[in-house]
Amino acid sequence: MKNILDQIVAYKHKEVAQRKAELPLDLLKSKKLMRRETISLKDSLKNNQCGIIAEHKRASPSKGLINDYNIPPAEIAIGYEKGGASAISVLTDEKFFQAQPEDIHNIRRATSLPILRKEFIIDNYQIIEAKSLGADAILLIAAVLSKDEIQEYTRAAHDLGLEVLLEIHEAQELEKVPYDLDVIGINNRNLKTFEVDFEHSLRLCDLLPKELTKISESGISDPKTIQHLQSAGFEGFLIGETFMKTEDPGTTCENFIAAIEELSTV
Repeated sequence: MKNILDQIVAYKHKEVAQRKAELPLDLLKSKKLMRRETISLKDSLKNNQCGIIAEHKRASPSKGLINDYNIPPAEIAIGYEKGGASAISVLTDEKFFQAQPEDIHNIRRATSLPILRKEFIIDNYQIIEAKSLGADAILLIAAVLSKDEIQEYTRAAHDLGLEVLLEIHEAQELEKVPYDLDVIGINNRNLKTFEVDFEHSLRLCDLLPKELTKISESGISDPKTIQHLQSAGFEGFLIGETFMKTEDPGTTCENFIAAIEELSTV
């Protein structure tokens, strides 16, 4: 029986083939946002002390619907920016995470923060698509890509002015890290079982290339955890469910960041 990650990737190949048929590459490349100058995710993380990448996430395969308050994505993005987030991550998978096609586009119009497209990328088409939607960076998942694919997709992203966050979960995936990577992330959620263990970031941190901007992803719900991870060398923290499960994600994000700042003065 396939685990959830295998199911997602298998479906993604079919989905991308359908998108290519509906919107050929030439038409995709003609989109207005293809000419937009992107914003650096890496610089934003380094210039903002909290380093929070606040995520727009409607649902997940493990939790089902996370936010059922029907808050417009643009409103959430405005709240995240006002609250002090360094960047916004937008999940764009429709089948498994219940994203809507216009989510990222609506968020792009509402914020000046860099946007990370959170997607299961298995084809160059999705990278061009990310730029056309207004993204500034893309996620590549080491567990579903070969070393050569990661290098190829990183180069394709850079050619479009996009930065790349490579997500790893196992130490052996470090051999796939390309020489020109922008940001590396450790996912505390096992994508095969969806179990979460934030200590996973701490166990792998010392193995990460020193020169790369490092982020910890998933399972973070306590400002004290941020303080702990910062002391270990992490500069960014991707948080979704902690904010999105509330009635006002922007205010929740703002209060979370205020708590981090308060801890830093103690």
